[in-house]
Amino acid sequence: MPLPPPCPCGTGRPYDACCGALHAAFAAGQGLRAATPEALMRSRYAAFVRDLRPYLLASWHAGTRPAELAPPEPGLRWLGLDVKRSALQGADHGTVEFVARSKLGGRAHRLHEVSRFVREQGEWFYVDGDLAP
Repeated sequence: MPLPPPCPCGTGRPYDACCGALHAAFAAGQGLRAATPEALMRSRYAAFVRDLRPYLLASWHAGTRPAELAPPEPGLRWLGLDVKRSALQGADHGTVEFVARSKLGGRAHRLHEVSRFVREQGEWFYVDGDLAP
């Protein structure tokens, strides 16, 4: 029997037991289930990899959410996520520093960001982020 596919978020766990469970719960109308800002960050990365735009929009705070997300550019490949650090600032605010790597048109790209998250009514949301050097 083949092994289940690993989660793209980099935990080493199977997708269905990691971010896939969060994506499936959302798709079933059970809301956003990420327990921490880091879990939400990882699930958002996996959603970018799998082009789950409804999940990405729903997990983006209403105050900063774009009206829509364009589809990924043809040929875009996500190569990996490295979470550098994750911290809570009180019970309902958190930050996650990460590096996401991708490749498009033969060129490697790297996004290094410190993202801000807020918890409202028990659900974590991505607010915004600052590019890190």
